[in-house]
Amino acid sequence: MIRRRILSWLGAALLGAGLLVGQSAPASAASLVEITNFGTNPSGLRMHLYVPDGVPANPAVLVAVHYCTGTGPAFYSGTEFARLADQYKFIVIYPSATRSGQCFDVYTNEALHRNGGSDPVGIRSMVSYVQQRYNADSNRIFVTGASSGAMMTNVLLGDYPDVFKAGAAFMGVPATCFATTPPNTWNSDCANGNVVKTAQQWGDAARAMDPGYSGPRPRMQLWHGTADTTLHYPNFGEEIKQWTNVLGVSQTPSSTDTPQSGWTRTRYGGTGTTAPVEAISVNGVGHSLPLAGQAAMAIAFFGLNTSTPPPTDPPPTNPPPSGGACAVEYTVSAWNTGLTATIKVTNGTTSAVNGWTLQFALPSGQTITSSWGASYSPVSGQVTATPASYNTTINANSSVSFGFQANHTGNTAEPSSFALNGTACTVS
Repeated sequence: MIRRRILSWLGAALLGAGLLVGQSAPASAASLVEITNFGTNPSGLRMHLYVPDGVPANPAVLVAVHYCTGTGPAFYSGTEFARLADQYKFIVIYPSATRSGQCFDVYTNEALHRNGGSDPVGIRSMVSYVQQRYNADSNRIFVTGASSGAMMTNVLLGDYPDVFKAGAAFMGVPATCFATTPPNTWNSDCANGNVVKTAQQWGDAARAMDPGYSGPRPRMQLWHGTADTTLHYPNFGEEIKQWTNVLGVSQTPSSTDTPQSGWTRTRYGGTGTTAPVEAISVNGVGHSLPLAGQAAMAIAFFGLNTSTPPPTDPPPTNPPPSGGACAVEYTVSAWNTGLTATIKVTNGTTSAVNGWTLQFALPSGQTITSSWGASYSPVSGQVTATPASYNTTINANSSVSFGFQANHTGNTAEPSSFALNGTACTVS
């Protein structure tokens, strides 16, 4: 009952406050249409379809999956995907869950195996219907979702790696994380971020969902707010573990940047818009994604924005200072037993720093568990950070950013001082 009230409040808040990017229906003759008798549908899902005006032969397809208490039509009117479909001429499928609470099944044994039954089979039938009815391009079928829909996005990439070419999960959990025995729509351990596994374990779990498959795997884009208290932020790191392992790429980012103030984007296995894994952490934001502009980034990740090149990243909102040897910005986002820290080091001199180390004392009780942009030794106490290969140089009047995730025992304080190559930095 408590969970239902929370999720009901969440759905109302997301739509009422416009946090799911309240957009009106696209201004065109095209409209959202309900499709019945679309194929095998063991759990009685409903299907709504949006086909833009002027859709080409062999169109791409996006499955857009709603949050708990939501519906396909609500996700259609409350997100940017239909407007983007008008712009780039792809078809959007909006499934609707019909069980009590309107959450998708991401927890039963049937749902977590290819063709095992329940919601994934119904969604697969929707895709097949569109493929047959519109001669859709089988090489351009994608899935995205928020909250329960993000969890289903993870599940569908595990169940049907041959069907979906990429996914974008907003505020989800790893595939299989929500599994319960006996079946239960809610898994508190997973939701609270307490299910922690190795990358290999998570990867094995995803591969076991379709054990006979040995072909190429779909790419994954992941989004999470650091202040999420519904599906807690540690799930973001667990998802990164899972999909980097599934795709056979390093857990060390190939690049790190800030596409917008407060957003930290890490890419794994590549540095371009369509890297194998892309993860965007949104600082200080709770369970309220996607925000404005984020759907467009998902479409770019899928490669569906073919009529125009992908947008370039905006310039930094805070230019580096012109004076001082070095300055450090240290930003912490903490939850009950963990935290993330983002470190920005600015070289305020007129000469580049080629090769660097940053020394600082990690407060008592904090232990680093994973990192991006740099490595840390040791993982507690007096720490030395050394750069990843792509950010070994800090140009004059420029900055580098990196960070880590850590466990803590109650002390979430920040280090009091930093030294770059042995020289003290100012702390801002």
